Amino acid sequence: MPIPELAQLIRFVLVRTSHPGNIGSAARAMRTMGFARMELVAPHRFPDREASALAAGADDVLEGAGVHEGLIDGLAGSSLALGLSARRRGVDLPEISPREAASRALAAAARGEQVALVFGNERTGLENEELARCHAMVRIPSVDDFSSLNLSQAVQVMAYELRVALLGGEIPEVPARVDVEPPADAAQMERFYEHLAQTLDDIDFHKGRAPTTIMLRLRKLFQRAQMDERELRMLHGILADAQRMASLARKE
Repeated sequence: MPIPELAQLIRFVLVRTSHPGNIGSAARAMRTMGFARMELVAPHRFPDREASALAAGADDVLEGAGVHEGLIDGLAGSSLALGLSARRRGVDLPEISPREAASRALAAAARGEQVALVFGNERTGLENEELARCHAMVRIPSVDDFSSLNLSQAVQVMAYELRVALLGGEIPEVPARVDVEPPADAAQMERFYEHLAQTLDDIDFHKGRAPTTIMLRLRKLFQRAQMDERELRMLHGILADAQRMASLARKE
């Protein structure tokens, strides 16, 4: 697959960005490395004159940027999401380097899958529930006593690693696949998690305990599995049968 086509399958998702200038600087960082797909989730101000000024000519990136109310909308269509974080969070996710993240992203893109690189708010980063929607956490190895990069700098690091890998020919050979179901995307997975949570309530699995921890662990399990659409349909069927049996038991 040509480099421009691979690049188009990789999106940079900026979540709850506070300063419009950082959106513009991130657009410039992306454009210099050959990437143009930006998705904005609940930005504080956009469009904005400051974003346009700091984009320094990367107007096509800003003009094509999607704006969404929630992260799931920003991830829609992607089957691999990698969350950037400067700090180790309470969410137990595999932690990988930017170089490994670039390799995983390109491997997925070479299979024709869409990939999301997710960046959090400038001050607080990604929240735990946002990271829980990612398959792995990417940590740029900055020094411990001054670890936080500017948003656009973090975007630049990831865009650079991807560009170096692309120019170096580090794109995995992908064998032809026959009769393979497409991978479940982020929106499909979110619907599954909602169905799973409702089913656990219906069968009284939690028995009065708070469901937050168990749902985070289950998210981790199913994110790691990276299921395809057929597998997801099967699981929905199992959950629906469990709900039906629970309803019959209540009537009896």
